[in-house]
Amino acid sequence: MTATEMQKCIRECLACIEACNTCYGACLREENVDMMKRCIQLDRDCADICALAAQYMASQSPFAAQICQLCVDICEACAEECAKHEAEHCQRCAQACRRCAEACRKMAA
Repeated sequence: MTATEMQKCIRECLACIEACNTCYGACLREENVDMMKRCIQLDRDCADICALAAQYMASQSPFAAQICQLCVDICEACAEECAKHEAEHCQRCAQACRRCAEACRKMAA
């Protein structure tokens, strides 16, 4: 992986954090919060792992690839859940999660 590819992956992780945090906040304001429980939990998990992945890549940790693989798994789960909901914030989050998963997949390879 080149430095440019790693920077792209870090940018996708940061964008995913923003999308997940936006989705998380919006889901908490939904009329039926109970229906959004899984989405809310995955938004938190995804934002947290993306932050960790970005930190590990930035510090060139020897464990960055492993963290990025876990990031792929969580981003895909979050994207799948968010895609089930019609809300625009969920759809934007699903797209950001898919982009992040793709970038992290390359980093983990």
